This record gives sequence, structure tokens and C-alpha cells, in this order.
Amino acid sequence: MSTARVAGLLLALAILVGGGVARAQQDSLEAEKRRELESLSQQAKETRALGDLKRTERDLAATRKRLKTLHARRERLDDQLVLTRANLERSVASLSTKRDQLAHRLRHIYMEGPARDLEFLVSTKSFAGLMMRWDFLQMVAEQDRLLLESVETEKDKVEANKKRLESNLQEVSVNAQRTTKESSKLTNLRESRASTVQQIQSKREEYEAAAAELERSARAVAALLARLERSRQAEATKARGEGRNPQPYSGDFARGQGQLDWPVQGNIVGHMGLETHPRFGTQVRNDGIDIAVPSGTPVRAVAKGRVDFANDDYEGIGGMVVLNHGDGYYTIYSHLSEVNVSSGIEVNSGTVIGRSGETGSLKGPVLHFEVRKGATPLNPESWLR
Repeated sequence: MSTARVAGLLLALAILVGGGVARAQQDSLEAEKRRELESLSQQAKETRALGDLKRTERDLAATRKRLKTLHARRERLDDQLVLTRANLERSVASLSTKRDQLAHRLRHIYMEGPARDLEFLVSTKSFAGLMMRWDFLQMVAEQDRLLLESVETEKDKVEANKKRLESNLQEVSVNAQRTTKESSKLTNLRESRASTVQQIQSKREEYEAAAAELERSARAVAALLARLERSRQAEATKARGEGRNPQPYSGDFARGQGQLDWPVQGNIVGHMGLETHPRFGTQVRNDGIDIAVPSGTPVRAVAKGRVDFANDDYEGIGGMVVLNHGDGYYTIYSHLSEVNVSSGIEVNSGTVIGRSGETGSLKGPVLHFEVRKGATPLNPESWLR
């Protein structure tokens, strides 16, 4: 075989081998891309329940706000109904009185007749007396006219109050229908949320995604407390420089350790520390305690203090309130369905600061409660009586 032929065969073999390697590399890259896409798709499926949970919780919050507005409107309508009914009763009574007066006057006119007035007028013996009696009859006629007009006015008032009452009753009916509709929607959303939470609890990937969200929220709360504590220290430094007491209730909270009233009455379903999922072994840090109570339960301040933070929906954990009790002590109340206080106001022990809820909770309706010294979490169970 000639040298040229051998070289040609070697070249062809090299091209074939090179092409095979290139195809193998290409197949490997395509397979890797497919695996990445499948992984991304799987991750999307795994977090779908978490996304559904967040959407449901947003719908729940919006529905609760609409219900709160409807309840407030019902109270206003009830007040209007009471006022309208009272006005109607007064106008009906006034109309009845004036009608009786008019009937009495008409009976008198009918029995006496116009001749009686003429006799009264001409029976005088002087022109001055005649003019006085004429003026008197004019005054009587004017009183009769005013009495008739007042009857018509009271009649119009009665009709107007009746229409107003009918309109108010119609508004009450419409408001009640809307309230019933929103209440039904709230019930359905709660059932949907409970089903989604159950799904998250039963699937490792879903639960781990939810646990990661809880960890992120916990870090956000810790960062918030650190900012509040820096602000408190700066405020205290400024107050001392101005010769003022930096903490008007300094020392009170520390003396209450082990004697504080509970923010709500219920069973503890989450203790401070690492919580381990019984099936998956996934651990989530809990910086406070979780107390199981029905949604809407009044939440009370455990001690007097100042509201340093209040938010209707903070970092996906529902409403949250942070109270500053002086000396760097704080209490935190979260998963609230309603916040009843605003930043800057002072509250006493036992003041209702909000209502419990379930937003951001994987344990059902609970109150999440924390005690902190600065940004450091303390075990709430050692502070409550």
C-alpha cells in the first residue's frame, strides 16, 4: 500500500473519531441541559404548593379586610337605623298632634259657621272695636293657615323618614348579603389553606422550601430588632445628653420575669430552639413559642411598653407588633390577622394590640410570641407565669 493511501486512510479515521467525540460531547451537553431543565421543572413543582399557600394567604388577608369594613359599615347602618326610626316616631307623633288640633278647629268652624264670625265682627259699637275684631279674625285665620301648613310639613317629614328608613333597610340587606358572601369565601379559603399546609407537611421538598421561607423571615425579624435596638440606644444617649430619663419604665420588665401574663390562653405547639420534623428530620429554628388559639383571638400586651413596630403583613408572617419595654427588652407578636396599634403609642399590660391569625404558620392558627434582650432571643416560657 502506498504512503499516500495510508495517509488518506489515517486522515479519514481521524475525522471519524473526531466526529464521534464531538457528537458524544454534544450528547453529553444536551443530556446535562435536559437534567438542568428537569431539575428546574421539578423545583417549580416542588414550590408550587408554597406559591399557592402565599396566594391563599393574600386572599385571606384581603377577605378579612373586606369583612372588617362590612362589619364597620353594619355598625354605622345600625346607628342610622336607630336615628331614622326615632325621627320617624317623633314626626308621626307630631303629625298626630297637629292633625288633632286641625280636626278640633275644623269642627269648631263647622259648628259655628261663618255667620258667627260676622256676628262677632259687627256686634261692636265703635269703629275702633270693629278694626280690633277684624285684626283678631285675621290672626285666627293666619293661625289656621299655619296649622294647616304644619300638618302638611309634618306629613312630608313622615314620608321622607319612611323612605329613608326603607333605604337604610335595603342597605342593611345588601350589606348582610355581602357579609355572608365574604364569610363563605373566608371559610373556603381557610379550608384551602389547611389542605395546602397538609400537602407541604407531607412532602419533603415542599416542607424544606417552606422551612427556608421561615428561616428567611426569622433573619428579617432579627435584623429588624437589631435596627430597633440601635435606634433605642441612640435615643437613650440623646436623652441623657439633654438631662432626661432615657427609659420612663426602666427596670419594670426585668422584675416581671416569671410573672408576666400570657398574651393569649392556649396550648404551646412550638417551643424555643430547633424544631425537628418527625418524618423528614428537617430542622427549623424557633426564636420564641407558638401558642395554638382560634383565629381572631384578642392578643394582649404582656407588659407596659411602647409600640416600636407595627405592620399588617411583615415578611410573609402576617401582622406583627414589636413592643419596647425599656432597658433593651422587647416582645414580639406575629401571625396576627389584625393589628390594632400603631408605632409610637404606649400601651399598658393587658391592652389588646391585635388578633391572632395563621398567615405564615405551618401549625395552623397560632400566636408566635418572642421575648428579646436587644436582638438576642430569650425563652418566653421562663417569663410567663
